[in-house]
Amino acid sequence: MINVSFTSSFRAALGGADALEMEATTLRELMRILVAKYPRMQGHIDDGIVLAINGEIYRDNRDVEIQDGSEVFLMPRIQGG
Repeated sequence: MINVSFTSSFRAALGGADALEMEATTLRELMRILVAKYPRMQGHIDDGIVLAINGEIYRDNRDVEIQDGSEVFLMPRIQGG
């Protein structure tokens, strides 16, 4: 089981939740499960998100493995110029 926390901008899409306990072994699987349970998350994912596992940020590699007991944090990707 992993603990997944979210910024407040995702809470409406998650029915008000700011954290969930989930089962996933990769970031790709986590995204698939989130969209299956909370379809409104797809828009946020399409807009760009950043994921951190135990404080290490992963922007584009969705095949990173998630160890049981990990803390995962999702936040919107910051656009720069």
